[in-house]
Amino acid sequence: MLQQVFDFGAIVLADLVLSGDNALIIGMAAASLSPELRRRAILFGIIVAAGLRIVFALVATKLLGVPGLLFLGALLLFWVCWRLYGEIRDNIDREAAEALETADHDDEGYTGPPRKTLVQALISITIADLSMSIDNVLAVAAIADGDTYMLVFGLGLAILLMAFAATLIMKLLTRYPAISWLGLVVLLYVAGDMFYRGIADPETGILMMVGRIPS
Repeated sequence: MLQQVFDFGAIVLADLVLSGDNALIIGMAAASLSPELRRRAILFGIIVAAGLRIVFALVATKLLGVPGLLFLGALLLFWVCWRLYGEIRDNIDREAAEALETADHDDEGYTGPPRKTLVQALISITIADLSMSIDNVLAVAAIADGDTYMLVFGLGLAILLMAFAATLIMKLLTRYPAISWLGLVVLLYVAGDMFYRGIADPETGILMMVGRIPS
């Protein structure tokens, strides 16, 4: 029971602290458009991010059970942690909150003739969604560890937060940076656990793979 509470809490923190990049890219891309195009760009970003998370979740749950890939996933999650550390240090959440607020007001940001087409903005958002979705799904899948309900909860929460509370979340993380640091500690713990299992797990660890190599 306590482990489940910890896991659900870890998923919530992961969803919160990993939402900064997505929010910043979507907000900046939308703010560079003329006001009448901004809401379409933001909606597109949310829909693409939701779709990518679902696709990557289906793939991740299969691949993390393949011998050796849990170890590689741990290395990738360590890289996510390193990047998150840089974002917390550079206060990217404040920039994301400002970008989203600017994009949400028709009289702020860029209001002249279009200097970036909607297609160009959507390409930028899609590329950002691709990277951020992999990060988010990997973290949630690692914490869920095969629990389908927990995985669905984590991805559903991430999509809902991004769709309805992105600006609020960015302001919350800006005002209380301890949340971001706590999230980083949790992700480091998850990455460390993945790393250990990726080496020593009797079914998917690389030591098991080495043991099967004929001498």
